[in-house]
Amino acid sequence: MNVQDAKTQLSRLLAAAERGEEVIIARGGKPIVRLELLGEPRKRELGFLAGLIPTPPDSAFFEPMTEEDLADWEGAYEGPV
Repeated sequence: MNVQDAKTQLSRLLAAAERGEEVIIARGGKPIVRLELLGEPRKRELGFLAGLIPTPPDSAFFEPMTEEDLADWEGAYEGPV
C-alpha cells in the first residue's frame, strides 16, 4: 500500500497488523516500512520504588506554614486572579 492510501486507512492497517497480517507501506512503489504488532504492553508495578526514595515526615505536610513560607507561597503565583 502506498503512503497516500495508508494515511487514509491507518486504522484499518493497524487492525490488520493486530490480527497478525503483514502490512507493508511503500513510497513510489518501493516498500519502506512494515507495521507489526509489538505484543502485550509491559505491566507497571505500583510501589516499585518503595524504600528507595525517602518519605518526608507527616509534619512536612500537616504543620502550618510559617509566616515567611506563606509570604513566599503567595508571592510566587503570577497567574490570573
